[in-house]
Amino acid sequence: MRLLTSTLFALLIAAAVGLGLTYFALTRGAAFGALTIGSWTAWPKTGTADADPYARATIARTGQLPVALGDGVSFTAQSDDDDKPLDGRCDVVLFGVTPAARFWTLTLYNRDGGLVANSVQRFGFTSQEIVRRADGSFEITVSPRAHAGNWLPTAGVERYALVLRLYDTAVGVATKAGREVPMPSIETRSCP
Repeated sequence: MRLLTSTLFALLIAAAVGLGLTYFALTRGAAFGALTIGSWTAWPKTGTADADPYARATIARTGQLPVALGDGVSFTAQSDDDDKPLDGRCDVVLFGVTPAARFWTLTLYNRDGGLVANSVQRFGFTSQEIVRRADGSFEITVSPRAHAGNWLPTAGVERYALVLRLYDTAVGVATKAGREVPMPSIETRSCP
């Protein structure tokens, strides 16, 4: 009887640890083959047949359709260049240029992966509508308060993520080329 109880207890602990680690891997983005440039991280193989099992399980769990490698690549930033988490109560500025791409989008998401609701119904920018400087660079202010120029409202959410999708680009096709490309810098300028 003692052997049976010990065996059942060991199996129960093993199942709890295994399921817990699997849940952690699927909710924390533990896919393999990450491409990190500054604060931005992408998983270029997620939208391919070479996607690892964790990436496939995450796609099945969330229901999100990944950008296929032939179409482009999707980068996510959850912290600024100083590794401070993006806080919707602060003024955060993205500045610089993006890698060469036919088209790109920048979208603001909450922790659950949904769009951040705001009174002006502005959820992101595209490469065609952004106001640029004479040298081709841009500056986007992500803040709960209105700003002149390119402003993306956070509605004061505690944490958020920025997703930059590059379409028809060579970034991600070759890891070496991906690490040498310019990505927008992210800087927290003021925080209450």
